[in-house]
Parts: sequence; structure tokens; C-alpha cells
Amino acid sequence: MKQKFIYLIIFACLLIFTEFKMQTSKPINYLPLGDSYTICTGASEKESWPRLLTNHLIESKIECKLLDNPARNGFSTQNLIDYELPLVKKLKPNFVTVLIGVNDWVRGVPKETFTKNLKYILDELQKCISDKKKIILITIPDFGVTPQGKNYGNGREIGKGIAEFNVIISNEAKQRALPLVDIFELSKKMKMDLTLVAEDGLHPSAKEYALWEKLILKEALIVLK
Repeated sequence: MKQKFIYLIIFACLLIFTEFKMQTSKPINYLPLGDSYTICTGASEKESWPRLLTNHLIESKIECKLLDNPARNGFSTQNLIDYELPLVKKLKPNFVTVLIGVNDWVRGVPKETFTKNLKYILDELQKCISDKKKIILITIPDFGVTPQGKNYGNGREIGKGIAEFNVIISNEAKQRALPLVDIFELSKKMKMDLTLVAEDGLHPSAKEYALWEKLILKEALIVLK
């Protein structure tokens, strides 16, 4: 009887400690930056991977708030600089994800310009965020494998071009010691499985976004715990 009472006391103390830790740890204010792949065109807001990520972080005992989702269809790195970076200064997130670049490639933006813009974005983010490592970079998916993707290549080899931009993203992640989530190879499965493609034949479906979120969550748990 005495031993059972001791176990109850220990269990109660663990519960109190867990609650105290959750209350005293700094809340995560999350801001996703990007384009249609971040606003998740083709899926509902609740099916978007930033929303799923927020919910799963909370389930993992990480107090997380999704401040906003300023990403928009067609946004390029320059659009992110012009319209999304100002929100970083206003909302003051302490955790950010960046998935950008597909529209730069579609519009024929030179690799040098893309690199310059990406560097500027990351420089500004690292100035604004107290923990400079709480920025997750995400590679660009291969939209060329979707039924409508070929219509946006302008005669160029889409997979090869996106891969070249992803090398730039990967290099920036390495140079800054930032976490990188690679969804490029995973996105290629949209070619064989049309349930992974949205009704527009171009964007991912909610099912595909959910697969991305699993990879992003895995990295986020490392970064935030």
C-alpha cells in the first residue's frame, strides 16, 4: 500500500513538471513563407501542410501558433521580399519555413538572380529571428511530372531545371547550417499516382501535401525541441 502511494506521488510530480515545462517554455510563433506550395493550392486551409505542422507540433507538446500564411499563387523570391518579409518584421516569428523558387524558374529568372534573392531573404530572416537556426528550407517539388506541368516548361527540361535551383537552396542551407527538407524526389510520385495531384492537374493534392508535412514535421521536431 505504501509503495503504491509513493508511485502515485511520483506520477503526480511528473505531471506537474510536464505542465510547468510547457508553461515556461517559450511559445513557438510560426510563419510559413512561400508560394502556392505553401498556401497549398489544391487543398483546403485545414489540409495545408503549415496547418497540419502546427497541429502536430501541438500534439507533440510544443506550444505553437500559426501567425499567418502570407504565401500566394505565383509568388517569386522577389514577391516574397516585397510582400512577405515585411510581415516577418511586423509579426516577429521565432520559427520560419521557406519554400520558394518555382515561379522564378518558370519565368526564366537567371540562377544568379535567384541566388542573390535567396541570400537576401535568408540574411533578413536571420537578422529578425533570435535563434538563427530555426529556419527550415524546403526544396522545390518537380511540377513537371503532373499532367499539366509540361505546359509551364517553355520547352525546357523541367526536372533538370528545378534540380539546379534546388542545388542553390541546398548550398545555402549547408553554408548557414540550416535544416533542409528535400521534397523533390517525393514529389515525383505524382507522376504515377494521380491521387497525389489536385483537380487542376498541376498542384499537389491534400494527400501529397500531407506527405510533405511528415518530412517537415520530422525536421521541425529536431529544431524546436
